[in-house]
Amino acid sequence: RAPRRWHRLSPADDELYQRTRISLLQRELPHAMYVDSYSSHGFAVSGTRVLGPCALLPHSVLQWNVGSPRDITEESFALFWMLEPRIEIVVVGTGNRTERLSSLVLQAMRQRGIAVEVQDTPNACATFNFLCHEGRVTGAALIPPPGERSLTYPTQAAE
Repeated sequence: RAPRRWHRLSPADDELYQRTRISLLQRELPHAMYVDSYSSHGFAVSGTRVLGPCALLPHSVLQWNVGSPRDITEESFALFWMLEPRIEIVVVGTGNRTERLSSLVLQAMRQRGIAVEVQDTPNACATFNFLCHEGRVTGAALIPPPGERSLTYPTQAAE
């Protein structure tokens, strides 16, 4: 019988064994989420700053790849209906003015049993905070309002 010949690969011998690094772009938040402030650049959500449009889920905040209300499609809302427990309502902030969403988008959400509330971003932030405070399973899709307007809400720690 011939001797076995083999060579054990060390981590430096093979690309498959190179170290992998990840950067977490979102973090899980243990308590209810609140929009602390907003500006034309983005949002502060439960102490986390997000540049540009964002999607708020019950325990996570994500950057949302939507530039304007015209860019909102069924696909851009898909993350809201893939979650368990099911989100009851999604509050949409469309900038400085309330903009109409596509009827196809609204119909897709309705078919999945998710209510949609479309408002200007300042009111959408306040509505999202109110619904979260009530303990509702709420999501938000927020586009920063253009211009220099900004708002900082009082901290929620006083409650």
